[in-house]
Amino acid sequence: MLGNLIAALERPEVALGLLPALDEALRARLLAVAGPDEDDRARMICSSVHGFVEAASDDEWMQLVGIMNRSDEPGLAALRAILHHALPKAPQE
Repeated sequence: MLGNLIAALERPEVALGLLPALDEALRARLLAVAGPDEDDRARMICSSVHGFVEAASDDEWMQLVGIMNRSDEPGLAALRAILHHALPKAPQE
């Protein structure tokens, strides 16, 4: 399931469909690095998630599995957690 969702992020409309599901702070972090262009936002979402998948440690994967197990929407929860981990932190964080 998560693998299919990650693969689907290659389609900009899927990546951009995540925006309403992100909290305000995470959305602001995305906008800070990707800017106003929707194509740039979609690419940033996709590349951030793929970067996590390629480089995450065993501990990070275990944390992600725990997040998914505690959620009614495990795929969405996983993507939020990945973006929270992967996107640059805002100065006040």
